[in-house]
Amino acid sequence: MDFRELVHSRRSTRGFAKKAISKSVIAEVIEDAKRAPSSMNSQPWHVHVLTGAPLDEVRRRNMEEMAAGKPSKRDIFTHGPYEGAHRQRQVDIAKQLFAAMGIARDDKAMRQDWVMRGFRQFDAPVSLVLTYDRVLDPGATCHFDLGALCYGIVLAAWDRGIGAVVNGQGIARSDIVREVANIPDDEAIMTCIALGYPDQSFAANAVRSERTPTEQFVRYVGFD
Repeated sequence: MDFRELVHSRRSTRGFAKKAISKSVIAEVIEDAKRAPSSMNSQPWHVHVLTGAPLDEVRRRNMEEMAAGKPSKRDIFTHGPYEGAHRQRQVDIAKQLFAAMGIARDDKAMRQDWVMRGFRQFDAPVSLVLTYDRVLDPGATCHFDLGALCYGIVLAAWDRGIGAVVNGQGIARSDIVREVANIPDDEAIMTCIALGYPDQSFAANAVRSERTPTEQFVRYVGFD
């Protein structure tokens, strides 16, 4: 696909086909994504690729802890609940997804089931856990670099017909992820990407989130 088509066709995938992704294809995706820009060429990133029994254990334990009302334990600082315009955008995409899946506003059981899907990484066959060198904390530069790598992975996967969703819920219990995947203590866990071939019959996969009109967040200074 050309770049414009790639960017504009991409959607978050939340339902995956029961089809494995080969290690070689994942390696190709990461090889492309690592060309992402990096501050001072610091390349602070690490990628831990989970599948099979280890991923099943992570998703099971993560979901059980969160379903039991246990607090999340993330390595990174989080802002808490969204408010204002940010909250409204969160609500808007939730409405789109619930409508696509036929989940009624008063159907608490189905809404809770949807939340739990996030904590088990949408049952994707592969999870890429993204970490950075903890020695670079505090500061946002390494987070920015990891975000660039993350988007590169998502685009490189989509170019190969592989779906992805960036899934902070999947590492809500970073302590569990660290234990199961044997991630060193000197790496901070930032997020994960649920990866797999899209299930074309899964209604939510057709949903594309709306984007704010460009003129509302862009200013041009010094142009005629």
